[in-house]
Amino acid sequence: MNDREVLETIRDINLSYLLLAKHMLNEDYAEGLFKLGLSAQLADIVHTLTPAQTIKLAQSADLVCDFRFDNAAMLMALTSTGKGLDATATHAAILLAAAPAKQFC
Repeated sequence: MNDREVLETIRDINLSYLLLAKHMLNEDYAEGLFKLGLSAQLADIVHTLTPAQTIKLAQSADLVCDFRFDNAAMLMALTSTGKGLDATATHAAILLAAAPAKQFC
């Protein structure tokens, strides 16, 4: 993959993420906040973006979404297979719920 393809992929991911976030916040604001891990302030900004603003933000060369798994244990819990999968998924959900929301700086 060359630099141009990477940039196009980042822009596609950005647009997909922003559209998904807006949809989730429109459908159920509180659930969207929880699942996206956003603060109310940041969610309000994303929620009220116009289509033109959404596209402009998506054109950033940087990812606008964030990898929520900040520790290996959480990532391993979500990707493990085998016995105890229900307990593992529940544990991962508890860890995610305890994680602080992203703040707008």
